[in-house]
Amino acid sequence: MTRVVHLHIGAPKTGTTYIQSRLGRNTRTLADHGVHFPATGRLARPELSQFRAALDLTEQDWGGAPGHAEGAWDALMRKTRRLDGNVIISHEILAPAPAKVIQRAMNDLSGSEVHIVYSARDLARQLAAAWQESVKQGRAWTFRKFLRRSRMGKPFMMQAFDIPDVLSSWGIAVPPERIHLVVVPAKGKAPADGVEDTLWTRMCRALDIDPAWAPLDSDAANKSLGVAETQVLRQLNQELGRKVAREGEYDELLRRMVADGSLFHHRSSPVTLRPDSYDWVEERTERSLEWIRASGIDVIGDLDELRPQRPDPAQRWHNPDRVKKQAITRAAVGALSAMTAEAARRPDPHGLAARATRELKRRLEP
Repeated sequence: MTRVVHLHIGAPKTGTTYIQSRLGRNTRTLADHGVHFPATGRLARPELSQFRAALDLTEQDWGGAPGHAEGAWDALMRKTRRLDGNVIISHEILAPAPAKVIQRAMNDLSGSEVHIVYSARDLARQLAAAWQESVKQGRAWTFRKFLRRSRMGKPFMMQAFDIPDVLSSWGIAVPPERIHLVVVPAKGKAPADGVEDTLWTRMCRALDIDPAWAPLDSDAANKSLGVAETQVLRQLNQELGRKVAREGEYDELLRRMVADGSLFHHRSSPVTLRPDSYDWVEERTERSLEWIRASGIDVIGDLDELRPQRPDPAQRWHNPDRVKKQAITRAAVGALSAMTAEAARRPDPHGLAARATRELKRRLEP
């Protein structure tokens, strides 16, 4: 049987956590239909295995102890070569990979029919989500600084969002008909003619699987934060310092507590794009749309959904860099309560939960 590999390379902040989690929860039923979402090691979840493999392939080393990803890509390739049918490999850090990484991936996948799958959403929403994610990862920059550097194409996330650049780079290795661009449905999009049209159903088309083969839904969520909650987390990162913020234990603590909603019990006004950034975002979007239409790649979804929707001019914009002290205090008290409970619950040998609690208390002192 021919082996087809669907390499889902991102982009970040397009529902990748949900897609990977749902695939992982349904590995058995998918395998019954010749679809494989491989893991390396008997106890490893596919999502974690493939994250480590992507780290190894791209020569990065974060999210764990030094060297924890070494050899993970080769292990995944050995597993892949033993499989027939449809093999899915997915991680969003692959999107902005340099030429040497792409060449290695294609060499290692030789003998397989490789398809590139890339998901995209409107850049205005994507940038707001990306800034929050960077703060969750330990960054302490303001939204203004993040957007300024994004306009210059500097941050990793912005490189991953560059549709023409990403797909041109990966497109060197595969023909355009085997590049699948999945458009994330616009917020609040209603089904057309009673037919379900969601990110999941669109991704299933790109991965060549029947949605019924993965009946177990995922409860995984990378919840967005409001302006006050993001500001509290940003200031906490600033106090703790970049080195501590990127430590594995801290990263895991924040990821879990933010993801499950236990760090912040309420959400303030959502983070949205600065009004003065819409011109360049729209200009960039139109260039991307022009490239997509001329490229010959397979588009799943409505390209118009990639166009950002400007807010009502009468609607007040909440600046995430200038949040009212009362809102910050409310969010910080909630986080302090959660951190205190977490510090009391866990042995915490590095004292990160306790240290974060002390920093939050200090921030609340008059």
